[in-house]
Amino acid sequence: MTALLTTSAELDELMRSGRAPVVLDVRWRLGGPHGGDAHREAHIPGALFADLDADLAAHGEPAEGRHPLPSAAAFEASVRRWGIDDGDTVVVYDDAMGFGPARAWWMLRDAGIDARVLDGGLAAWRAAGLPVASGDETTEPGTATLHPGQLPQLTIDEAAALAAGADGVLLDARAGERYRGETEPIDPRAGHIPGAVSAPTTENIGPDGRLRSSADLRARFTALGVGDGAVGVYCGSGVSAAQEILALAVAGYDAALYPGSWSQWSNPPGRPVATGDRP
Repeated sequence: MTALLTTSAELDELMRSGRAPVVLDVRWRLGGPHGGDAHREAHIPGALFADLDADLAAHGEPAEGRHPLPSAAAFEASVRRWGIDDGDTVVVYDDAMGFGPARAWWMLRDAGIDARVLDGGLAAWRAAGLPVASGDETTEPGTATLHPGQLPQLTIDEAAALAAGADGVLLDARAGERYRGETEPIDPRAGHIPGAVSAPTTENIGPDGRLRSSADLRARFTALGVGDGAVGVYCGSGVSAAQEILALAVAGYDAALYPGSWSQWSNPPGRPVATGDRP
């Protein structure tokens, strides 16, 4: 188990040894279906379902974006409901591209909790011939105390300044067609933050469903202009951007999350919008 990722074999060994981490199933897809149904059908034994919309996001005004971060108190209540105590390690996974787990990973790390992502998710677990369970899981409440603010994040103005400056790079983790403004399925305006660089987070995943190697990811981000300067990441609503931050961390870079992301930027009419394939 590394500081960022764990494999199915490593997780299985820990579970067999009696030193099992808290395991969270964070299945989520934009537009549904709800991940809880898939969780009840089949999940890693002992894994608890974490609802991204209810546990990993607040529900504020449109100007805050579609998935603003919840209050510290609300998130702490979720963490305790999952049975997490101070000093616990948490492993998060899903059955898709890892966006939901990365959001949980980022929030837990930001709050001072040791969190790892199961590389390859449920597919890798099943491919290893490991068992799954069905139904709902329960646990005793935990007592963890959170200490938020451990990871860097950007306000809307800081994101604008980073994109416009010469001492860093702001990466847009959405699909290329959304960056270029060819389509916008959910947010008010199409396009991207002027100066931001297109870096679809789906390209961080290899054909086996796992994150690409550290060397491959570093080469990718270097080609996108990531270097010694500041790095920020946004997406549609601050979810898939967390997966890009995980990939950057694997590549050896620290990056800041812009939680409001495009859903916040595209709401006020005064914010400029660029289209096309150039920053």
